Amino acid sequence: MAIAAKKTDVSKIDPFTLEIIKESLIAVGDEMFITMQRTSMSTIIYEVLDFASGLLDANGDLITQGNGVAGFLGTLTHAAKSVIEKFGNDLHPGDIIITNDPYSGGGTHLSDVSLVMPIYYKGQLVAFAANKAHWTEVGGIAPGSWTTDSTDIWQEGLQFPCIKLYIKSEIVPGLVELIRANVRTPDMSIGDMSAQAASLRVAERRFTDLCERYGVETVLHGIDSLLDYGEAMTRQALAKIPKGVYEAVDYIDDDGIGNGPFEMRVKVTVTEDRFICDFTGSSPQVPGPINAGRTGLESAVRVIFKAITDPAIPANDGCFRPLEVVCPDGLVITAKRPAPRKRGREASRAP
Repeated sequence: MAIAAKKTDVSKIDPFTLEIIKESLIAVGDEMFITMQRTSMSTIIYEVLDFASGLLDANGDLITQGNGVAGFLGTLTHAAKSVIEKFGNDLHPGDIIITNDPYSGGGTHLSDVSLVMPIYYKGQLVAFAANKAHWTEVGGIAPGSWTTDSTDIWQEGLQFPCIKLYIKSEIVPGLVELIRANVRTPDMSIGDMSAQAASLRVAERRFTDLCERYGVETVLHGIDSLLDYGEAMTRQALAKIPKGVYEAVDYIDDDGIGNGPFEMRVKVTVTEDRFICDFTGSSPQVPGPINAGRTGLESAVRVIFKAITDPAIPANDGCFRPLEVVCPDGLVITAKRPAPRKRGREASRAP
């Protein structure tokens, strides 16, 4: 996959144009969010706002995000990077990839379904549009795909292992038929999926319009500036946090099927330029459906980090450059296949 080449001569870009581009990128994320809300079929999306949408650069790093629930902060990055890793050069204009894989596709639990779309400008990959939304139904043993006693991932619903839903703007009908045959509310689930696709196409049009108006090199430089701004503002706030090592221990009472309690540990190291969260020593993954994956863990940590640094600035991956999350695989917060998953983002909260 050809990553967009950026010209280095950007010295003639005036700061006013740069600021307009930065704010326009943020506006794209907001417009995606509104489009998704107004065209979705289920109340958990258009009223509860259990979804997120945003733009990412050609490397899969978050540029801007419209967020309904804080627990999705940063999850779009994992989904986009999974698409890049899996498909490489096999991406084309109009492709839309669907994933909810909590082990390797940037997923949290199966009900949180992500759609990712590459954005091209004159044949050059310049960005990605992505969203994640809680579907009311993805199948499984319980209505609403909400189980409290599942013991493996297969009981919890359909798994979308980062596969193409649209190929060059043409929907894959067999995949839609498969979804329709395996969920209890097919019209609602397919309707929400279509709303997600619509918001991605809005982002594609708006991003292309920006490139047409200001030039692709200027827009790409604006992306770099937005990420650098997020980092700079976050580091200013980080400098105000007392340096040192902070440790905490807490317990999860049970896993829903009679096991527990389970110990959770975290050691937070704050330095001049780093915020390191180490969860080594926490409980191994458990038989019941309270496990989380690495995406859920990192998202939860990002929420806390954003809250204690500068929650007012728009979220992007620049904000999280000083953040490091350390945790071995196979723990209750970095569970491996086929462990059952948490039924919401609350199980991935740091103590």
